[in-house]
Amino acid sequence: MLKAAGVEAGATAVGVTAAPSASAAGYAHPGLLHTRADLDRMAAKVKAGAAPHTAGYARLTANRHAQSGWTPNPQTTVVRGGTGQNYAILYNDIHAAYQNGLRYHVGGDSAHADTAVAILNAWSAKLTSLAGSADRFLAAGLYGYQAANAAELVRDRPDFELERFRKMLTAVFAPLSESFLTDHNNAVVTNYWPNWDLTALACVLATGIFCDDSARVERAVEYFKKGAGLGSVRNAIPVVREDGLAEWLEAGRDQGHALLGVGLMGTVCEMAWNQGIDLYGYDDSRFLKGAQYVAKWSMGGEVGYTANTRAKGAIGGWSGTETASGAAGVDPTMTRPIWAMIANHYTRRRGLSAPYLTRIAAKAAPEGGGGDYGPNSGGYDQLGFGTLAFTRDRATASPSGGSAALSGGSAAPSAAPSASAAAAASGESGDLAATGSGDAVAWTAATGITALAGGLLLLRRRGRAGGTAE
Repeated sequence: MLKAAGVEAGATAVGVTAAPSASAAGYAHPGLLHTRADLDRMAAKVKAGAAPHTAGYARLTANRHAQSGWTPNPQTTVVRGGTGQNYAILYNDIHAAYQNGLRYHVGGDSAHADTAVAILNAWSAKLTSLAGSADRFLAAGLYGYQAANAAELVRDRPDFELERFRKMLTAVFAPLSESFLTDHNNAVVTNYWPNWDLTALACVLATGIFCDDSARVERAVEYFKKGAGLGSVRNAIPVVREDGLAEWLEAGRDQGHALLGVGLMGTVCEMAWNQGIDLYGYDDSRFLKGAQYVAKWSMGGEVGYTANTRAKGAIGGWSGTETASGAAGVDPTMTRPIWAMIANHYTRRRGLSAPYLTRIAAKAAPEGGGGDYGPNSGGYDQLGFGTLAFTRDRATASPSGGSAALSGGSAAPSAAPSASAAAAASGESGDLAATGSGDAVAWTAATGITALAGGLLLLRRRGRAGGTAE
């Protein structure tokens, strides 16, 4: 049985702030990417001038989407792929709603909550359909999970049209994502790379939690574990290597899509975790091993890759195959705002060694969000701001011998990864950032961030490139 974090973990955690309130269906709210404890932690850290939270918050306040008074431009139909594309309007408005909602919780200015509510209400009053080529499934998945997360931040505001928003999620976004997971646009099940499944998974899971729909939540969880498509965890990460890393299938395609996939799988794991469902640790922490692999590879490290051939084509139509024979080349300056969330879970919540994740998270900090990684859709695939949102204190042992987050951390499932997962995930330490008791110092020093009065930042100079489309 799936349990809400407020029920399973909140009762046993030591030093944890109040768990999110559970809904009648047992789901905790707020409880998608951010719990109440997470939001309280962000606000407290920024108020105290703590690093690197202040640097992360400065990136948020500097983003043009995070300004109160943003004017939404809702559409009746959103098109992605083909003639009449207008989906950029939607993702810009969603990111403005999310950023204003987050800024409200951290800074306390209700004008930002008012702006987020106005954007979301405008869209739920007008949007009726998603159209276009097969890319419409990407629009449903990406913008469905993002819209749910933005709305979760203001769901308790009296002027937010909660029921109307639920109807939009369940009538416009989720059906396309569910259809994709069922028949993959009438294609051979391996026709689409992992990130297609993962966008759909994120939408179905977020919709289920937001709408207190246990059937949708369980459908997403079961697909993550055992789905036939390439986005299920064992298909996306098919080979676990003797060095403790696990090959990410889409590394054989290109770096941008591999980063997208890792970010999406992390998003699914984080939303599930906040409801007491441990996908991070599933299958001996398989995702940790895959994320470590992508982190090492993305920083220019040499990784193995097992050649694979996948079937392609349409059911009853054309057919073919495609072979990926090795890991693609990388640009070590390419980044997406995905690493802080994953690294903080494994090293701070779980206390595991994850040197490649630690190093790449420090390199990417302070993470920005939509609008900070280029103007195209790839720069809006993640909600971002992980340095602010997910930097957390290291877990402490509870009297029962388990681990509980320190003050300000979110409640967590009681299950912990096996000892073999901890050992296998350690990787090669070398000159990589440490993940022991001095982790906070190592992370802060490695980022090259100094928070200055007035919210200004002093950053080490480094190159950065955006990602690619799906």
